Amino acid sequence: MKRVLLLGGYGGFGGRIARRVAEAGWEVLVAGRSLDRAKAFCRGKEGMRAVPAGPLPEVLATERPFAVIDAAGPFQSAGYGVAAAAIEAGCHYLDIADGRGFVAGIHALDCAARARGVAVISGGSSVPALSGAVARKLAAGMDEVESVEMAISASIAGSGGASVVRAVLSYAGKPIRLWRGGRWSRGFGWDEMRRQDFTAEGAAPIRGRLVALADVPDLELLPQRLRGTVSVSFRAGTDVALHNVAMWLLARLARRSWFGRLDRFAPLLTRAHRIGRGSDRSGMIVRLFGRKGGRPLERRWTLVAEDGHGPEIPTLAIPILLERLEAQTITPGARDAGETLHLEEFEPAFSGLRVMHEAKELAVTPPLYRRVLGDSFHALPPAVQRMHDVLRDRGATGRGSVTRGRHPIARLVARAMRFPAEGQHALHVHFEARGGVERWTRSFGQHKFSSSLSQLGDLLVERFGLLKFGFRLEGDEDGLRMRISRWWLGPARLPLFLAPRSDAREWEEQGRFWFDVPISLPAVGMVVHYRGWLEQPDPNHVNS
Repeated sequence: MKRVLLLGGYGGFGGRIARRVAEAGWEVLVAGRSLDRAKAFCRGKEGMRAVPAGPLPEVLATERPFAVIDAAGPFQSAGYGVAAAAIEAGCHYLDIADGRGFVAGIHALDCAARARGVAVISGGSSVPALSGAVARKLAAGMDEVESVEMAISASIAGSGGASVVRAVLSYAGKPIRLWRGGRWSRGFGWDEMRRQDFTAEGAAPIRGRLVALADVPDLELLPQRLRGTVSVSFRAGTDVALHNVAMWLLARLARRSWFGRLDRFAPLLTRAHRIGRGSDRSGMIVRLFGRKGGRPLERRWTLVAEDGHGPEIPTLAIPILLERLEAQTITPGARDAGETLHLEEFEPAFSGLRVMHEAKELAVTPPLYRRVLGDSFHALPPAVQRMHDVLRDRGATGRGSVTRGRHPIARLVARAMRFPAEGQHALHVHFEARGGVERWTRSFGQHKFSSSLSQLGDLLVERFGLLKFGFRLEGDEDGLRMRISRWWLGPARLPLFLAPRSDAREWEEQGRFWFDVPISLPAVGMVVHYRGWLEQPDPNHVNS
């Protein structure tokens, strides 16, 4: 009987892995910080034996396991000492890490692993092993992918362990590197909280779970692996809203430097999780937005786990990987688990659980400018069409020049509207589409200002705070023109003769998108005039 050494083998996830691996016919050597707890866990369980956790090289030399499985965590600030010891001992290494830097950096051990003829695989858990398998399945056959949005809402009964809490605290309130709008940008851990539904055939829907930004390996890996200008987001949470809100508040306070290291709150939060009253239901969703044959679409995979089986999901990949290693279908070397397994390989494990999952393809709302312009959209120059063909998340970069009006009222209005300073600027525009509404964030150098755009009948409506402007669009092969035909302050419609004047134009020149936006006021004159050009990343490019 082949044996494996399982570190953290009596913990919440480690204990489940120990049971699954033993049921698959392996001898499981259970180790952890306490030998007594390891012995108590193994007592009466067939195929399990407690061993000391260290010194690790001595344990490996004595027991000579086929593989080392690290389920101890948290991995966010861990080094590669365990993996290096496994390589030196000539045995395979697996872990259930979800630390972004840890998993993405495991390739540093590739040469050493190849030289010893062993495999080192990091992230054999819900992320990135399962999430990566789902994303690749959904992306199959797509011409390009524009956005991947993922979320996990776990039952509090299986997500409140000390390692999980410490992992969340390691990034709560701290900057998170995100690929958005066609470039790397910044979010913050446990921020941008929103509600998420999880629905799968055969299960009662899970409605309105709170989830917030989490820092996981997929944020680093998927933009490099899927074809297109792929924005990626990942949110997580539990089934107890109060816990999520408390963590969000703690993260907000940490952003303002009200606290030092948040990990000092780990014991308190762990106890709070244990006394929380949640459900026995968990959910996972992966939404992929892209194009196939020029047609925009969404592909969605959703999982709902009942009867407390949600915490089993992070443990499913390890037995599959062991089986593959034993069959010698995984080559030596160090890699993350995001490209190692296929979704179909999880099916036998799903069938033994109270887990319902489904994949579906959905039609999506056409982009905003397509809806407003109708057939005229297709007459626009290609560069103008591409700029406004926003499915979910896009970006463009270029150069812009800004001229400000000299009248005191013009200066006051420009300041109130947060228009950029006069001069030449590097320019980036981030386009986000949600629920038929687009949000444009324009970055002229370090200065940002945003507006939201929506449809009202045959008008395009742009909102800056309480002010809204209705534009009549005219499109043909020469480009696009936008003229103000209505305006509002809040819900009140204002007289048109008092409205700002703007005859904005967009066109294509030498394959590039160009724009010219003059804004003036009656009796005041020019307020601001910005013009320039933008280019979008090649949709066939794989981001790096």
